[in-house]
Amino acid sequence: MPDTSDKYARIMILNTKQDAADTVKIVETVKTEHVEVLALQEVSWSLLDRLASAGIADYLPYSVAAQQTWHDNGGVNVLYSVAPMEDVKQNLIPVESSSVPAATIEFAGTKVRFGSVHPFSPRPSNQGLWNRSLDSLAQLQHYDSLYVLMGDFNSTWDHASLRYLLGGRFLDSGEQAGEGLHMTYPAMLPVSEIDHIVHRQKRGRGRP
Repeated sequence: MPDTSDKYARIMILNTKQDAADTVKIVETVKTEHVEVLALQEVSWSLLDRLASAGIADYLPYSVAAQQTWHDNGGVNVLYSVAPMEDVKQNLIPVESSSVPAATIEFAGTKVRFGSVHPFSPRPSNQGLWNRSLDSLAQLQHYDSLYVLMGDFNSTWDHASLRYLLGGRFLDSGEQAGEGLHMTYPAMLPVSEIDHIVHRQKRGRGRP
């Protein structure tokens, strides 16, 4: 069973591919893997309804969906949690490609601020939006919450914009684990690592 009294958070990210994900399988994975925080991208309101029907609230009863905007990148971003959420926001920081839902969740006395993110892909028509989105997320380096940003960043370590986002404050959790690359895209034969979990230490000023 999930246990937020220990020092470990079992977290999961998934791009639902514009409503195409199997919601029953998502709930089954949450159950069997004892997921405590789930970040979803490209979520539609009908998918949220299907997740509810599949029983997601039996395992992750707390949630926040991003504020819907005209420029949503395939759908909204969503966070689910096994534990109560504090300081919940539908739009943590202005990100032009898709709003970032965020909430603070306590694990063993430590409060961690989670966000579900999804910048546009760096296609020629979206290049400016992609750069501005990653630059906006990089501003979180200057605030004092203990952030964990989870999602489809549409970027790899080869992209200077991702390295700028990480800066001297954020760390790529997969890279820090020392397990090499974790290929995530495309789903059937992944050859690229564009989905990431990044975290940072607590120091800085203020907080959004």
